[in-house]
Amino acid sequence: MIERYEVKEIADIWSSQNKFRKWLDVEIAITEVWHEWGEVPDKSLENIKKNANFDVNRIDEIEKKVKHDVIAFLTSVEEYIGKDSAYIHKGITSYDIVDTALSLLIRESLDVIIPQVETLKDLLIKKAFLYKDLIA
Repeated sequence: MIERYEVKEIADIWSSQNKFRKWLDVEIAITEVWHEWGEVPDKSLENIKKNANFDVNRIDEIEKKVKHDVIAFLTSVEEYIGKDSAYIHKGITSYDIVDTALSLLIRESLDVIIPQVETLKDLLIKKAFLYKDLIA
């Protein structure tokens, strides 16, 4: 986004911090399903949910070396979780995470935009009725 045109609420949604937070939310949700299927031990899931985190600067640093955003993200997450990170990203692709998180970001943006569009619509309808005789 061009900074001078940014709306803070929308810029915050599309920030790297929030994007990676959504990636982590998706990863944890998938890990919870694997746990329900008996593929992730209770203690491991507990550790993952308690300690899963990331550092945006560290992700940027790792990505410069590995040239892959999701690998950089997962490496940063691994630094917080430890050996239980082996249960993260199980049976999925990078695009499973990126695309699902993208949908969450779009939804979050729409939660901000739709009420504003509704307000604008109501205002335009009022103005249209107020000025209809001037135009006719």
